[in-house]
Amino acid sequence: MAQNSLKKFGSTKVHILQADITKKESIPFIDSFLTEHDIFLYSLVFNAGITCRTPFEQISMEEWENVFFGNIHFPVFLLQRILNRIESGGNVLFTGSLMGIYAHSVSLAYGVTKSGVHALVKNLVKFLQPYNIRVNAVAPGFVDTEWQKNKPAEIRKNIENKIALGRFCSPDELSETYKMLIENRYFNGEIIVMSGGYSYQ
Repeated sequence: MAQNSLKKFGSTKVHILQADITKKESIPFIDSFLTEHDIFLYSLVFNAGITCRTPFEQISMEEWENVFFGNIHFPVFLLQRILNRIESGGNVLFTGSLMGIYAHSVSLAYGVTKSGVHALVKNLVKFLQPYNIRVNAVAPGFVDTEWQKNKPAEIRKNIENKIALGRFCSPDELSETYKMLIENRYFNGEIIVMSGGYSYQ
């Protein structure tokens, strides 16, 4: 799918690498790949994330730690490992979540780790300052992806009723926010919430 999507870029050179963010072995694997291909980065986007919908009363420590590793530990230690491959003047982008701001009704682990992502961004500003690297996050609310479209109509309507704009965010609207944070060099340490006015309804 990714290869087909990238055909529109013509002769642009693209490397595709698959890695599992729940495995610590993926960190040196990615580092080795970048080194082997002599790749330096202007933008690093941590968009992958995981959740666990096991009820709080039943969730195991292993499940809890798995979500923390994928959403917090993996990006922290990958960034540490490949920091020397991010260009001066470059930027790092994280995907947070509206559920890191408002209580998540299903996954406690997801909500807590996304809150952690937001705090991580704020704290990384000082650590990345000497490298002249900016760091920001986008905190999406309800985005009209295929997963959301497959929800029952009554659930979607209930969500829309909680959003001031009365609709889900489109993927294109969300991607424009990432693009803005990459291109505008004065954004630093910001959490941009894409909620459509969820908190005002």
